[in-house]
Amino acid sequence: MTGLEKAPARAAAYVAVLGVVLVAALGVGRLVGPVDLDAAPAHASDDEHAGDDHAAPAASVSTAGLAQEVDGYRLELPGTRLGSGVQPFTFTVVGPEGEPVTAYDEAHERDLHLIAVRRDLTGFQHVHPTLDPATGEWSTELALEPGSWRVLADFVPSGGEQVVLGADLVAEGDGGSVPLGEDVLSASVDGYEVIVETAPAVGEETAVVATVRRDGRPVTDLGQYLGELGHLVVLRDGDLAYVHGHPDAGAGTGPEIPFTATFPTGGRYRLFLEFEHAGAVHTAEFTVSVEAGDGHTHSHGDEDGAGGGH
Repeated sequence: MTGLEKAPARAAAYVAVLGVVLVAALGVGRLVGPVDLDAAPAHASDDEHAGDDHAAPAASVSTAGLAQEVDGYRLELPGTRLGSGVQPFTFTVVGPEGEPVTAYDEAHERDLHLIAVRRDLTGFQHVHPTLDPATGEWSTELALEPGSWRVLADFVPSGGEQVVLGADLVAEGDGGSVPLGEDVLSASVDGYEVIVETAPAVGEETAVVATVRRDGRPVTDLGQYLGELGHLVVLRDGDLAYVHGHPDAGAGTGPEIPFTATFPTGGRYRLFLEFEHAGAVHTAEFTVSVEAGDGHTHSHGDEDGAGGGH
């Protein structure tokens, strides 16, 4: 074959390869959604870590909130670029049959829990939207500072299993990324001092114990928030993989709030602890490092709060 005869064949091959690349790119966009340039780089997937000698075998520990579609359920947003400030936010969960889901099983006293957080792990919000049963549309309000955000919908479709879906959106305006900083195991919030003690190990159930004090005295009359003594949301730095810590049964009313959580991989994590006292819900934030492999990272808050608040 002459050079001239080879040229069309080469051109056809190039077009075919380009088509494959474009299809793959569209598939990735469907999984993660839009990410602003200010967003932190995503972690490698658990499967990618499998060949890393220094990483724990994460295949046995599932991660949640990394995909916009799971088991046929998809989180649909009417738009992915919003203004900044307090504003309405709507979305729909579409089921395996392609129709909006309108029936849910209650979990933690609500049909759906929505977590919103900037990709630098600031601006955390845990809200409970209102469902329009006629259309399947959920509505709420979010306070959005400029930057790249992640929203996570945690729900149980009627008769099904728990599903956690995630999607990205961008709040317009000038907003820089806030560094995660060093580990923080003590926090001051709304006049309360909260200390966390934990020794996280990759892939294992880990005790996370929070102790709540006010004016230097233990708080022994904590209330129930959504049917529990407290709630713990754990997000992995980078890809914002979602872990929900479960309060231990029979925990009493304080000052200690014991949780159990499983950290899927080594890395940095931000912990958001929600607790109720004196008729109000308070949120304390902490930052924890988890070593990959067999080692443990022992994290203990100082009794005098020297770890600083975040």
